[in-house]
Amino acid sequence: MQISVSSTLTVYHDGQFWVGLAEHVEDGRYGVARIVFGAEPSDEEILRFVVSKWAKLSFFGDDPTEASKPAKNPKRRAREAAKALKRPAVSTKAQQALANQREAMKRESAHARSQRRAEEEKARFEQRELKRKQKHRGH
Repeated sequence: MQISVSSTLTVYHDGQFWVGLAEHVEDGRYGVARIVFGAEPSDEEILRFVVSKWAKLSFFGDDPTEASKPAKNPKRRAREAAKALKRPAVSTKAQQALANQREAMKRESAHARSQRRAEEEKARFEQRELKRKQKHRGH
């Protein structure tokens, strides 16, 4: 059994912070993670990050990827590499995966918030019930 793994880390400036976009394809599944560096990271900092924290990254998205067959023609490979360098740093697939992650986090936090409110309301109701029973007890 053969498992193919491909990972890329793209570091770019988004206007405010330096951000790393880690794309990971393992066994036909695509995942993406966004890392905010803050100030411009040096090459040593990026290497340190990859060595120490890469395994701890949680890649979001389990979309199947289409397998691309490598071109045998070296001129075609050179053209594809030049085209890849001209493309913007963030791929639309990565943007979509990050948007899906934000939506999932928003849904989870909304659900947790509504549960917390319901529990608080239940606790207030029980407190009122207890207080009412205390008032009606005989002296």
